[in-house]
Amino acid sequence: MPCLDPYVGTWRPHRPRGPIAALYKSPGPKYSLPTLTGTSKHDPTKYQAPMYSMGIRHRELSASHSPGPKYFIPSNISTMGRDGTPAFSIKSRAKELELFKVPGPGHYFPEKAENSLYPKSPSFSLYGRSKEGLKNLTPGPATYNLPPVIGPKVVSKTSAPAPALSGRSKNGSFHEDLKKTPGPAAYNVVDPSIYGKKPPQFSMSGRNFTPEEGTKKPGPGAHYPEHVRNFSFF
Repeated sequence: MPCLDPYVGTWRPHRPRGPIAALYKSPGPKYSLPTLTGTSKHDPTKYQAPMYSMGIRHRELSASHSPGPKYFIPSNISTMGRDGTPAFSIKSRAKELELFKVPGPGHYFPEKAENSLYPKSPSFSLYGRSKEGLKNLTPGPATYNLPPVIGPKVVSKTSAPAPALSGRSKNGSFHEDLKKTPGPAAYNVVDPSIYGKKPPQFSMSGRNFTPEEGTKKPGPGAHYPEHVRNFSFF
């Protein structure tokens, strides 16, 4: 029985991994031209006329900031300057000055000045080993490694050709397994309507009825004219 699948191989339709512009509609003429009035978003290709803003009167203009006659002029100052009469102020008594404490003769040691006045042989003192030297972790000679001189990755040295040995390839060799290639039964029969003229197709749907009013109306059997006895004629 021939397969009705119209697709060739293992490819099948799937959802796109990302958005595709062809699947969305363009916004249409929703973009408007830049305005020609004001300073916000003005059209840069058009001339912009000067603008003036009209505001209310500032409050500080109505208030007076002049100092006025509020300065107090002392009585001893005239147009010629300060008055020359002596003026005295009353203050507390100043503290007495303390005596300068000069060192006496007993504060000096002239016997210790021989090292700076007379020549002296060098003298050395013996102390214990300092603990600060143990904190100096200087790397030794074995810490450094010299760059290799063998191989193609040496920058400063010329290297000989280094061929690489790889395994035998399985494709195109004499021991290639040709049984893994797909046979004729692995391919599906292609529908002729894909590469040729497609015949017309018709779909069968259910019977459609014209829309009618759904209210229930009484039929002839619902009326009883024999029960009517009084007739009135005009």
